[in-house]
Amino acid sequence: MTEQTYCDRLVQDMPFLTGLGRLSEQQVDRIILQLNRYYPQILSNKDAEKFRNPKVSLRVRLCDLLGHLQRSGERDCQEFYRALYIHAQPLHSCLPSRHTLRPVAFLTCLGLAAGLALLVYCCPPDPKVLPGARRVLGFSPVIVDRHVSRFLLTFLTDDLGGL
Repeated sequence: MTEQTYCDRLVQDMPFLTGLGRLSEQQVDRIILQLNRYYPQILSNKDAEKFRNPKVSLRVRLCDLLGHLQRSGERDCQEFYRALYIHAQPLHSCLPSRHTLRPVAFLTCLGLAAGLALLVYCCPPDPKVLPGARRVLGFSPVIVDRHVSRFLLTFLTDDLGGL
């Protein structure tokens, strides 16, 4: 699984961000001004005026801005997310792309726990077979949560019949 780029995230978040009532006109203006003032290479004065034109509907301006950023590249999309976080933090935390990142972290932790459980159940009880592993697992309870540490400590004992 490859890591999702900021441009990919922007494509995924575009329908959410352009939804009715998600971003106010003031928030969009502040984001545009930040991109224009701090990063004039991202948004020139001419582009900023175009995206802040009050004669055009907010949704159209926002779609145009997001399309412009996608065409500009990865760094520009990243700066948009930084500006979005600063000016619309509650909305930033609800983005669809942020919710897709959570299961990956959960599956990583689940895989680690399954690997440790496999190590505990499949390794022979002879201390000469894996002396290094027993030392590492002996210090693991300091780091690992108390529920998991109970199982790791039972692995260190000679009698594995208590599992």
